[in-house]
This record gives sequence, C-alpha cells and structure tokens, in this order.
Amino acid sequence: MPETPILWRPSKQRRERSALFRFMTERGVDGYDALYRWSIEDAPEFWAALARFCEVEFSAPPRAVCEQPGDMTTARWFPGATLSFAAHLLRHRGERAALVFRGEDGRRRELSCDQLRAQVAACAAGLRQVGVRAGDRVAGLLPNCPEAVVGMLATASLGAIWSSCSPDFGVSGVVDRFGQIQPRVLICADGYRYGGKRCASLPAVREVLARIDAVQATVVVPFLGEPLALKGLPGGVAWGDFLVEGSPLEFAALPFEHPLYVMYSSGTTGKPKCMLHGQGGTLLQHLKEHRLHCDVGPGDRIFYFTTCGWMMWNWLVSALAVGATVVLYDGSPFAGDPLALWRMAAEERLTVFGTSARYLSALEKAGVRPREEVDLSALRTVLSTGSVLAPESFDYVYEAIGADLQLSSISGGTDILGCFAGGNPLLPVRRGELQCRGLGMAVEVYDAEGRAVVGQRGELVCTRAFPSMPLGFYGDPDGSRYRAAYFGRFPGVWAHGDFAELTPGGGVVIHGRSDAVLNPGGVRIGTAELTRQVETLDAVLESLAIGQRWEGDERVVLFVVLREGLTLDEELRGRIRAVIREHTTPRHVPARIVAVPELPRTLSGKLVELAVRAVVHGEAVHNADALANPEALEHFRDLPELAR
Repeated sequence: MPETPILWRPSKQRRERSALFRFMTERGVDGYDALYRWSIEDAPEFWAALARFCEVEFSAPPRAVCEQPGDMTTARWFPGATLSFAAHLLRHRGERAALVFRGEDGRRRELSCDQLRAQVAACAAGLRQVGVRAGDRVAGLLPNCPEAVVGMLATASLGAIWSSCSPDFGVSGVVDRFGQIQPRVLICADGYRYGGKRCASLPAVREVLARIDAVQATVVVPFLGEPLALKGLPGGVAWGDFLVEGSPLEFAALPFEHPLYVMYSSGTTGKPKCMLHGQGGTLLQHLKEHRLHCDVGPGDRIFYFTTCGWMMWNWLVSALAVGATVVLYDGSPFAGDPLALWRMAAEERLTVFGTSARYLSALEKAGVRPREEVDLSALRTVLSTGSVLAPESFDYVYEAIGADLQLSSISGGTDILGCFAGGNPLLPVRRGELQCRGLGMAVEVYDAEGRAVVGQRGELVCTRAFPSMPLGFYGDPDGSRYRAAYFGRFPGVWAHGDFAELTPGGGVVIHGRSDAVLNPGGVRIGTAELTRQVETLDAVLESLAIGQRWEGDERVVLFVVLREGLTLDEELRGRIRAVIREHTTPRHVPARIVAVPELPRTLSGKLVELAVRAVVHGEAVHNADALANPEALEHFRDLPELAR
C-alpha cells in the first residue's frame, strides 16, 4: 500500500525534549524502529529498564524480571517483588494541583497533592474501620469526581480491589457487574448531572443493594448537594462522616501481581467478563504510555473525556504517577455549548486532551472550529480512542483544532488496560494511521492461516507476554474461560478481536472489530472501511454496517442516521453508493441502505454491530441491559426492506 500523507512532524526541539528520546539515547539505540525491536527481542531487559527510568520503587526486589516468558498464559513478571500502586500515584507532594474537577454546571474544585494524600489517608482509615482488608472488593458507583479517585487510591493502598461503574449503567447493568464480585463496600453518589438534568441515584442504589447482599457499608457522596436520605442503605453513611480525618497515610507492600482492579467487558453477548488486573502490570503499562508514548510529565495538565465505567478513567488517573495534573469532567460534552470542553481546555491550560472518535466526528459535522473561538496555545497532544478515527477526522483536527499537535489515535482495550498501538512524539502523524506499535507489545497481523502479514488486513494479535495481561477472570478458577477468550483462535497467541493492518512504514490501521467483519462473496471487509466513507457526506450523521445472510451468501446492509429534516430518497442512496464505490471497491457497496433514527451503543458509547445483526436475523440479544439505549434495537426488527 502506498504511504499515506504526513499531516504533522515533531520539531527537532520537541523530539529531543521528549522522555522517549532520552530513554532511547540512554539505551544507545538509533531510531524508534530499533528501539521497538529491542523491546520485543529482549523484553525482560526492556521492562526492567522502563521500571528504572520511571523510578518504580520496589519494597522488596524481584528475583527475576520474568519467569516462563515463552508461554503467554503462564509468564510471571517481577516475581518476588513487592510495591504499592497507590504510593506511586501519590508520591508527589506540595501545593501543586493534583486533581481539578469540572462539572457541566460550571462547578470547579481543586485538590493539591497534599490535600489528595490527606483525603486518601482519611478514606483508607474509614475502609479499615468497616473491616476492609487486602483482597476485599470495594465498588464505586460514581460520577467522574474527585471522590472516585480518592476511593480508588484508598482501596489500593490497603491491597483491596477496586471496581467502578458510572451511575447511568442502570440497575441490571450494575448488578451484572458488581453482583459477580460481591463487594464489601459500595461508594456511591446521591446523583449526577447530564445535559442540564439532575438525575437522582439513590433509588437505583437501593434496588442494586436489594440484589447484592454482600455490601456491609454504603458510603454516599453528596454530589447534588442536597440532604442525604440514607434510610434503607446497608451501613449507610455520608462521605464526610466516613472519612477519618488526620489519619496517617500508609501503603501495604504487595506482590507485583497482587490484584488491583476488576474491569468489565461490554456484556453485549452475555454477562460481562470480570477481568482481574494486577497492580504492577497496570503501573508499568501506564507509566510507559504516559511517559514515553504521550510524553506526559511534571507540569502537564491532562484530560480525558470519560466516565468511571470506561477503562480510560483508570488510564487517566494513572497520570498522577508521572507528576501531571489530572483534570476530571462530569456531564455532557456539549452541556448546551458545543465548545464546552474546549472552553475548559483553554481555561485549564490543558496540554493533553483525550476524547473519542465519535466526539470529534460530531464536532466536525456541526462545523465547530475550536481554534477560532478559544485559546488552545497550551495544547500539545490530542488523543482519540473508543472507535476508529476516520482519515477525515484527522484532517478536521489539524484544520479546526490546531496545526502543531501530536494527534494520537490509540487502540487497545479493557482486556489489557492499555494500548497495543498508539502515539509517538518522535514520529510523524500520517492520515488515518496509528503512529506505531507500543513498546514491549509484540503486535502482528495474522492472515486466516496464522501467518504474519504486512500491508494486508487480518487479525491483530500479540505473540509474546507483557506485564498488563489480565491475571485472569474473576470467578474462573481454572482459567478456562480466560484461555478460550484470547488463545482459542491461535494457540499460544493473544487474538485481540480487531481487524487491522500493519503498514510498511510501521503504522497501524484498524478496520473494525473482527467479529463484525463483513464477508460478501468470501471477501473480508472491515466495517470502518465502509462507514468512514459514508460519514464524509454531510447528510449522514452516523452509520453502521452489518452482513445479512442472504441466498446462501452474505450481503452488506448499511444503516444511516440522517440530519434532521432529511429523508433517504433514491438520490441520497445513489450518492452514498457512489462515494463508497469511488473510495473502496464494488464489494463494499451495500445491497440495502436503511435510515434509522438512532444506533444502539454500549454504556461506554461503542456501536454494537453484533446486536443489530442478531435482531435483523430474528435472533435473541442476550444482554440488552448492557446497552445505553436498548430501545434502539427495535428500529431494526422485521424491516420490510431486508425481506427482499
């Protein structure tokens, strides 16, 4: 494939000031390609060097860096070592802001490093008083507020396990998750705000607790600022009364692989998988990605638009470990103003702004041009994940947000609590490409026969062990479900489920989820290859493609959400087919195009092609409660257009 256009190059000064450049030159390595090869071929030495570079403090040293590195399912990292994840995130002191909270209603709160440490100590003392010990589970059902960070760090400081959802998950969504891990303590809020509405949470919390009998203490954060109604909550106590002010800050020294988080799959094909992640692997992976790939360090102010129910929240909070100020936002990204987040970026002097591809596409469709409205001179990096960032969205960022930005489309997942591919402050940004594979991540693309290919579409895999692999699934004692989930397709090799392509220049292109790949006439087509062309049309706000079984083969069906007031007539269908045919192949052209009022999404905002495909084929959707808008599935049921 020909090289795609370069949209940005780092200046010589920016390259040489980056932590990645310093790490590379200290190794005596010339160029990122050589550094990447070394990080794979001598992975134990790479991870050890990373730990030294990022000043990881072991309470007890490891007896080795990795035992059994040749087997991904049994490799053990830094055996014998002990450390504290929480201690690393709280190692910075003083009056510098550690956390800044912004609400959609204009509220602003700030916690200094010292204030954050004091609150974590007070919360940890409260947890100890109600009997929380290492290995216990503490659950957070919270807006993206400072109390969520305090609760997580207090939990981690004791060696207990943190797990969180956002309060919009709904009762069944919360029970499907927390019900599997049986938390001893639930930290929740009395409500949250979204789109100008005040949403009370305690009625749903009571329903959740009626179905989870393990909770012994319910700690309520007065997020809405109203008197708390604690009646009917097991061990109900207000946040302020739960904290034990003036307590000393203590950190349990725990094994490298001691469990830190339970994270959840989307749950759209059944009950969510409970992924257990260790403290040491999470810390190393996040230090690598923040410090080296995103070049975040002391003095930076980093933001990611996320909720406590998405792995990007966990990723964002880890930036405390590199000395950055973490900016939290809760509410609608528009909040009555399409520039809401960008005004915040200007006011807080953000240097790193993280968001989703969907948000950037929505701004583009709305004609919003932040650089013309607010001062973004402090901004250095824009991050995007959650779905494929279309090439046109790359253009939009450089035209409408800033010309001198490192735009990093990043890709990984909850499964690894990090990235397989992402940004790089040493390399150019090419249109439509992720800049590079992540250091220490042996990423390849396999064809159907399991052969590594370059310049061809195939399955994204990882062929060697890395520290942030899950410890396993909670409630899967023999590991059989874990091995089946990732190692069933290619024995001994992690198959991630992305349909991807490695470019000859070292970049990565993601074409969609491999389980949603279209297969008309036996030709595999990534859904993003199709939808990104459709969404270049001003008339189309969003789109989703599936394969429909038809006459012994499969035909492509495209669903579109149109701008208000437009109808899908034959002229528009023709334009849609023409743009697809012009920029892809005749195989990509859909046999049917259907307009729908909305598309179904997971609670973290991802489109669910598989659920739509199931409805179209008259099959059951096993866990509609995992969707933010399950009612949207009805738009796809028994469509006459698909019966002929």
